[in-house]
Amino acid sequence: MIKTFMFDALKQATDEEMARDKKVFILGEDVGHYGGSYKVTKGLHAKYGDLRVLDTPIAENSFTGMAIGAAMTGLKPIVEGMNMSFLLLAFNQISNNAGMLRYTSGGNFKIPIVIRGPGGVGRQLGAEHSQRLEAYFQAIPGLKIVACSTPYNAKGLLKSAIRDENPVIFFEHVLLYNLQENIPSQEYILPLDKAEIVRSGQDITILSLSPPYWLFLGIYLLLPAEYIT
Repeated sequence: MIKTFMFDALKQATDEEMARDKKVFILGEDVGHYGGSYKVTKGLHAKYGDLRVLDTPIAENSFTGMAIGAAMTGLKPIVEGMNMSFLLLAFNQISNNAGMLRYTSGGNFKIPIVIRGPGGVGRQLGAEHSQRLEAYFQAIPGLKIVACSTPYNAKGLLKSAIRDENPVIFFEHVLLYNLQENIPSQEYILPLDKAEIVRSGQDITILSLSPPYWLFLGIYLLLPAEYIT
């Protein structure tokens, strides 16, 4: 077990999958030389070069469309939205192309693309940098929606998302990047279609994700033992 920041867990997942499969590549604003706005791609440009870690212009609609086209040819792009709020500018590409092309092509095309990045309220962020867009994308057929809450599930879920043959929108939260947790040193993946059971019981069910995960876990830990089955 190794104590790891969430941003590092996401970088490890990306690095391991790029080493495993040469079809995997990254594109987005400042993902290359700068290493990503939250350090998730730091060092990957030096390791994999310009053709697999692509710095793009500030043109979300254009580079998301390019990534979808690359996925149609068999590549496996990872699009980093510098902030998930900006992906509203690529909503047409995500909804009408990424989500629909497998269906509208009669199954002739697969779209193995991951669109990931930070969102949510943070410190010193304005309104246009603080949105959570899950509700927007949940209404689109053909997409898989994933949100991570811990370094452990961030790494395992991202690796599974990269290997998936369908478009995956992968939500991260800006307040969790510096969260630390012990994660296995050996490779592991987590299923995209199964929720994590944090604590089991028989009286109530609480469903949560991202920062509220830690709020409810904290409440649980504060409860007297006689209240817990």
